[in-house]
Amino acid sequence: MPAAIEDYALLSDCRTSALVSRDGTIDWLCLPRFDAASIFGALLGEPAHGNWTLRPSDPAATARRWYLSDTFILVTRWECADGIAEVQEFMPMTEDRTDVVRRVIGIEGDVAFRTELRLRFDYSRALPWVRQVGTPGDPALSAMAGPDAVVVRGVPLTPVDHAHAADFRVTAGGNRELVLT
Repeated sequence: MPAAIEDYALLSDCRTSALVSRDGTIDWLCLPRFDAASIFGALLGEPAHGNWTLRPSDPAATARRWYLSDTFILVTRWECADGIAEVQEFMPMTEDRTDVVRRVIGIEGDVAFRTELRLRFDYSRALPWVRQVGTPGDPALSAMAGPDAVVVRGVPLTPVDHAHAADFRVTAGGNRELVLT
């Protein structure tokens, strides 16, 4: 079940937007414009309708979030038993494509993260063909359904029951960047 609407934060590049819940899940995103079909539609149904979760593996992790200064950069500070990490999320304004950037930054200790990606095109009516297109040093996943396509870069994602997931760690001073284009 999706979060209450007041628990979502907004990311936008002025052409489209994403809704990010307090638990680190993007439950709504239409690409490449506001009036396009959704790629993440869990807001209107359930996780199987498409979403992208990024949060610490520790289920007891707590989060505080805010926008950085006068920007549309959403910062979520996660505190858990093993340390503190921040996720900075934004959609840069570019002329030729749409990106969702999710940057994980280690603040203190060594924090384990998990990401789960459920891509569903055309309001969850199309399950995409997915393949690995990157290299071990630059992992990337390509997903296509009809005329729609995205690439996800950052961590090696493995298939898990019609979704893709990865576990990774971030230490103090380190960072990992996950980008959907």
